[in-house]
This record gives sequence, C-alpha cells and structure tokens, in this order.
Amino acid sequence: MNATAEASGSLATAMAHALRLLDQDPALAAEQAREILRAVPGHPAATRLLAASHSARGEWPKAIEILQALARAHPDALLARLDLGFALGRCGRYAEAIQTLRHLLSGNPNLPQGWRILADQLRASGDRAGAASAYIEHVRHASRDPELLQIGQAVHDNRIADAEHALRSHLKRAPTDVVAIRMLAEIAERLGRHEDAENLLERCLELAPGFHAARQNYALILHRANKPTEALVELERLLQLEPGNPGHLNLKAAILCRIGEYAPAIAIYADILAQQPQHARIWLSYGHALKTAGEQERSIAAYRRSLAIEPGFGEAWWSLANLKTVRFSDADVASMRAQLLRTDLSDEHRYHLDFALGKALEDAAAYADSFQHYLAGNGLRRKGILYNADDTSARVRKIRRTYTREFFEARRGAGCPANDPIFVVGLPRSGSTLIEQILSSHSSVEGTMELPEIISMTRLLRRQGESEQTTAYHDVLAELDHTALAALGAQYIERTRVQRKSGAPFFIDKMPNNFVHIGLIQLALPNARIIDARRHPLACCLSGFKQHFARGQNFTYDLADIGRYYHDYVELMAHFDEVLPGRIHRVIYEEMVENTEFEVRRLLDYCGLEFEPGCLRFYENERPVRTASSEQVRQPIYRAGIDHWQHYAEWLGPLQQALGPVLANYPVAPVFSPGDAVST
Repeated sequence: MNATAEASGSLATAMAHALRLLDQDPALAAEQAREILRAVPGHPAATRLLAASHSARGEWPKAIEILQALARAHPDALLARLDLGFALGRCGRYAEAIQTLRHLLSGNPNLPQGWRILADQLRASGDRAGAASAYIEHVRHASRDPELLQIGQAVHDNRIADAEHALRSHLKRAPTDVVAIRMLAEIAERLGRHEDAENLLERCLELAPGFHAARQNYALILHRANKPTEALVELERLLQLEPGNPGHLNLKAAILCRIGEYAPAIAIYADILAQQPQHARIWLSYGHALKTAGEQERSIAAYRRSLAIEPGFGEAWWSLANLKTVRFSDADVASMRAQLLRTDLSDEHRYHLDFALGKALEDAAAYADSFQHYLAGNGLRRKGILYNADDTSARVRKIRRTYTREFFEARRGAGCPANDPIFVVGLPRSGSTLIEQILSSHSSVEGTMELPEIISMTRLLRRQGESEQTTAYHDVLAELDHTALAALGAQYIERTRVQRKSGAPFFIDKMPNNFVHIGLIQLALPNARIIDARRHPLACCLSGFKQHFARGQNFTYDLADIGRYYHDYVELMAHFDEVLPGRIHRVIYEEMVENTEFEVRRLLDYCGLEFEPGCLRFYENERPVRTASSEQVRQPIYRAGIDHWQHYAEWLGPLQQALGPVLANYPVAPVFSPGDAVST
C-alpha cells in the first residue's frame, strides 16, 4: 500500500470514529474533527462534522459561523448548506433559513429532507400554506431518500421489527418527516395498534394537509375503527379533488355498506365497474352489496363476472357457496378442482376454494369428500391466525369471578336508562339471524347488523388501564362510578344512531360474541333486552366449522377449539342466569322450528311487544341482511337443517370430546363448578 492510500485509509478511519462519537460525546467528536482539520486543513466533511458537534451541544451560532464559511468556500457542498438552513431556523432566524433553503432547492430539488426542513421553517414562521406545499414536495421526492428506501425494503421483506426500529430512529432525528410518519402508521396498523396508527396519521395530516395518500390511509383506519362518519368526511375531501378516483370511491361504497346505505353504495360500484370492467375484486364487492340488499340474481351474476375475469379467485367461489341457495354444476366443481391443482395459488384463494368445494360436495351428498375439503380449508386458515382455547377459558373464569350477584347489587341503578337496544348473543350459526328477522318484522323493531360498538367500548376501557396489553377491561369497568357507566351507555346509543334508518323505537344488535360482554351491557344499559340464541352443539359447531368467516371468529377453524368455545359459552351463560336471574331470554333453535308461533309469542312478550302476524311471515321482510344466513331467512322455517350434522357424525370425535357434558345435557346446561374448564 503506498503512502497516499495509507493516508486516505487513516483519514477515513478517523472520520468514521468521529461520526460514532457524535451521538455519544459531541465534545470529543469536535476534538477528533479538529485533529483531522489540522492534518487536512479545510476538509469539507470534517468541517461539517465540527459544525454538527456544536449543533449537538446547542451551540447554534458557532455552528452557523462554521457552516457559512464552508458554504462560501464550497458552494457545491449541498449538505452543508442544508445544515446551515436548519441551524438558522434553530436560532429563530427564519427568514434567512428560508432564503438559504429556497436557494439550495431551486437548483437541487431532489433533496427530500431539504424540503422537509424548509417546511419546518415555513411552519415555524407562521406560513402554514407554504409549509404544506413544501411538505408535499418532500413527499414527492422521498422516493430518492436512501434511508427511507432501505426501510421500505424491510417492510416489503416483512422485517417489520427492523423497519419499525429504523423508522423510530429516523423520526428522532427528523420528527416532521411525514413520509416516515405515514410508514410508521402503516406498520402500527399491521401490528394491530389501531389507535397509534390513527394518531400518527392525524399528525401527518396536521403537517401536510395535502398528503392525499396519508388521508386515504386515515379514512381506511377510521373505517376499520368503526368511525364511519369521520371516515366519510375524509373521503369527501379527497373526492372533491379527485371525483373519479376508484380507490376513494371503492372505500366510500364499503363504508356506506357498513352503515346500511346500500342503494348509493351499489350505484358507486356500478359506476366504478363502468370505468374498470375487468376489476375482479370490485365485482366481488358489488356482489356482496347486492346480496345484502336482497338482489340475489344480480349478486350471483356479479360473482360469476368476477370469476370470468379471475377463475382462481377463491373468495368469489366461496361467496357463491355462501349464498346457501346456489347449487354448483359439475363444470363448476371441475373448475374449482383444477384451480386447486395450480402451484401458484395463494393460501387465501386455496382455503376459500376448499370451503366452496366442501359446500358443493355437501349439496351433492358426497359427505366424505366434502368433509376433507372443509378440513383442508380450516387447517390452512388455522395456520394463519393466533388463537388459544386456554385463553378463552381463562377469560370466562375471570368474568365469572368478577361479575357476581353482589357485584351487580352494589351497582343497582347505574347506567343509561335507554331501552332501545335488543342484543342477540350466542355463537355464530346458532339461529340468531332468524331471531333478528322475526323481531325486525315487527313494526316497532329495526334490524341493523352485527354492530362492533360494544367491542369498541371494551378497547376504550382497556386503554384506561395501567397497560392496554395486560389490563382486563373488566377491572377498569369495576372502578367506574354511576355517572361514568351512564356515559358509556349513552355513548353506545349515540354511536349506533348512524345504523338506525326507520325511526322504530327499538333496534337489534346481533353481534354474537357480545355474550362475553354481558357484564358491560348490564352495567351500561340495564334496560336493554338480551336474547341468547342457542342451537344443538353438534349442529351449531359443525355449521361454524363449515363456514369461512371474514373476520373475528378465530375459534371456528378447529373442531376441538370450537367445541371448547361452545362449552365456555354455555358455562358463562349459566353463570349469568344465576347472578342475573330472568335477565336473559333464551331461544332454543330446535324449539323455534318445531313450535314457531309459541316461541315467537314468548320472544315478543319478553321484549314487551304486542304480537304482530308479520313476525310469523318474517321471510317476506325485504330488509338488508348482512350475515351468512341472509338467503335462508328469506324462506319459511324448515326442519331439514336440524339433523343435517348427522351426515358428518363419524368425523366429529374431537368436537364431541371437547364439548363434554354440555353435549350430553343439551338443551339444559350442566352444573359447573368454579374451577370448571375443558382441556384438550
């Protein structure tokens, strides 16, 4: 190695050492920089590092003096001029900072952090409009930022922990980098930290109101957080600027469906498809909206159109099967089998196809083959979810310990006095949609959907605890006084108002999983009705196992899991029957089928409603139905479904074992001891 190379190597080593010192000991870094400058006078990188050491110690005037001299000596030292603009701003010399940065960026616009720093100075000087424009320039040029590019690659490679760590480090140095803030929000949403994502995007849009991609993310997160009104406000702002943007329109249609506005949603989907007729997923969404609105033939046509475009689109095949009234042809079955032979098919398409084939073969009475496809679909789906049956059993024990007769007695008179809600709880596929359809056929009752409000309230309560991750919301709830409990109930009434269209005095919330939240319902809404829909455990659990749920029913993808869940449900309902005697009305599905009018009259009497003949003709009700039973409840009650599970009896051993005494005692609950829990 010659002397020049050795000197170059020594200089590089010294610079690297000084840069490492900058974060740990800026004063020592300054000494190292001066040593380099004594050896190589005027060295630009060492001079910039010396200025940075002063900046790190808050010695901004000294940093400015060094950087101004460096900029004069080296007009092409872009990063030095960038540092100068930043340092001037930190001294409150905004006009000089802005002038320096504008001059720099006029000849070098591809400096994303330069635009961000300019935006910061403009915002600090009170020029919010100018700052917003500069932040958008930062967004436009961020694709050239090598650090953000590396982080983006980490996200793409699913190295989420690495990406989050890098983003947080970056944002410590550049807290107003709106692109990085948006990226961090996307990671937070992916990790299920929805409130963090929402807060990050609020900050992002506060800085850069014109950052349309962030506003689209914000609208989507508001939608997922069950804030449809707020989400629509954000979308309308976007649509004023881009009236025909299909992404914005598609999300608007989805939100309208969520709040029961099907006619405008259907019109939006039709408009999008007129412009993009080859978009298979939009045809699928269009089909969903038509199905819920009761337009079955048009929904089938939409699903078929989706499959004509993308034959391996598993969810479209399952959507046809999920109508429960479609009978697949031999050609359909052959097509689905052929798609499953593909090696390039994603797991999502594959398990949807398995569920659809299971239904097609079930209709053809090929039960063994049918069950194998149900088993395959569930097995594949189960791999992609986190569910532990022990956790559910532990939750049930916690609820039983918390909500005692004495607990409720001590809070008598608490809560919101409204009696509008009728909660229908239980397991999915238990006959709850039938109950909803019967009740909503009464002139005083409106059917809505499986409302997420109670679950949203539990998240809010959990966040009030010491740790959102470890605090059970029941512990927080137990500390609330009468005023706070009344406010919770009033919040539920207000947040569900968007779902109510008819002006009827009562409405139905059919979220089945709310059975674990009966304690909360009782405290917040003590005058609400609670109806428990119960079906034979083998029929109910098998029906859930054969059903692919879009979300929220993670216990249904394994026979032992679903059996244990049913056992826990019966145990918990027996507890509430004991501590709140007479509070909950139970409908046994088989009894409703066998003696419909008697059971309907009992149901109406519990709800304080006069009998109306229309409740027996529930199948004539044309209201939208948003569950898997949507087409079944548009037909008269039929008995055939009661014993259908017996076709699969020979494969249900794990389910029967998990159910234990709950199966033997049905429809009566067995006696549970305080320590009862079924184990696998």
